[in-house]
Amino acid sequence: MTNQRLVLSVSQLNADVNQLLLQGFPALWVEGEISNLSRPSSGHYYFVLKDSQAQLRCALFRPKTLGQHLKPENGSKILAYGRIGLYESRGDYQFIVERLEAAGEGELQRRFEELKQRLAASGLFANESKKALPRFPRCIGIITSPTGAAVQDILKVLQRRCPQIPVLIYPVAVQGEAAAPQIVRALQQANRDPLCEVLILARGGGALEDLWAFNEASVAEAIYASTLPIISGIGHEIDFTIADFVADVRAPTPSVAAELVSADSASLNAQLNHLKAQMQRSIQQTLSSHTQQLTQLYQRLQRQHPLQHLQQKAQRLDELELRLQRALKLRLERMRLRLQILEQRLQWQNPEPQIQQLQTQLQQNYQQLFRLIEHKLIHQHQALGLQAARLQAYSPLATLERGYALVLDTKQQVIKHVQQAALEEIVQIRLQDGSLTCQVLATKPQV
Repeated sequence: MTNQRLVLSVSQLNADVNQLLLQGFPALWVEGEISNLSRPSSGHYYFVLKDSQAQLRCALFRPKTLGQHLKPENGSKILAYGRIGLYESRGDYQFIVERLEAAGEGELQRRFEELKQRLAASGLFANESKKALPRFPRCIGIITSPTGAAVQDILKVLQRRCPQIPVLIYPVAVQGEAAAPQIVRALQQANRDPLCEVLILARGGGALEDLWAFNEASVAEAIYASTLPIISGIGHEIDFTIADFVADVRAPTPSVAAELVSADSASLNAQLNHLKAQMQRSIQQTLSSHTQQLTQLYQRLQRQHPLQHLQQKAQRLDELELRLQRALKLRLERMRLRLQILEQRLQWQNPEPQIQQLQTQLQQNYQQLFRLIEHKLIHQHQALGLQAARLQAYSPLATLERGYALVLDTKQQVIKHVQQAALEEIVQIRLQDGSLTCQVLATKPQV
């Protein structure tokens, strides 16, 4: 019988060994110190992970570097998570890294979770204790490093959106042992100073160890004790710290935090222009409505003939004139008050030229309105006087004033002919200033 030998090529053997290693060993963590680090143009990292007794070749491929806070550096002590494999071209045994953490970061994560649970149980994260951010803050405080990128990002946003709002920077360390005490003192100082109305607590991104100052219980308690609303903008969107949970509002980045506390000047100017146009339309509508009302009253007065009714309507016209003046004054006062409120809101935006122009125009409209009303009322009074004179000319009372008299019978009917009066009948003669009661003694028809 011929013995059949299994003969593998070198590449086949290395490929089989690689599969055995990948399938036989689960993903695991390895701790050691980085050395012999290299990074070719491909963007992959190659290094040796060593301890005092052994070395292990490692490869961190470029797709796995994306989103990594920790970048490999020679001499760094790290925790590497990955799988055992074989570089088939050379037959080199190596560790394929998927994730890196600084040595000791696992302990930090455990401490983070323990503190998070303890503070949550104490009520420091409760929504009931959250304070609302002011819509138009008169001063904004920033607690961060004065030399970091975070403060520059915040200032750029504030300069673009609301350059007239003053900004007060409380410089602190944001990393290291001195960071947490400085942050606490800055929070306390900002609450003692009667300057800022809202605080931004911010720093750039980093590993858990870099952000640890914002995970200290003392910082969390200082944030909770603050009477000023606080918005946190710490790290990147994926970074969460204890300070984020205690703060009144959490922003994913420092730039977003700046946007949340600042009002957009362009939007406020557009609102002011809208209110200005609305006020002008309201004044025109009010003037048109009351002018129409005066015209209707004038037409009704023309249709009323008796003098006393005309006098009542004249009195009613005077009353309406007073009511119109009071209503216009009240409406203009309300508009002026509303404008003053808007002016106070916009003091921080400093649109002073527009407000002064609006006030001047309002005063001009106010004066023009009253001049129009005064002119209209004078015209109405003149027309009313003319109508009264015409009525007076045709009034029976005017005839009596010229020396004539009216003779009325007992039924108050006018006696026009001699035949209408009987002898000894009692008649009433109405004169200009009164009346006479007489008895008919004789009648004499005109021949």
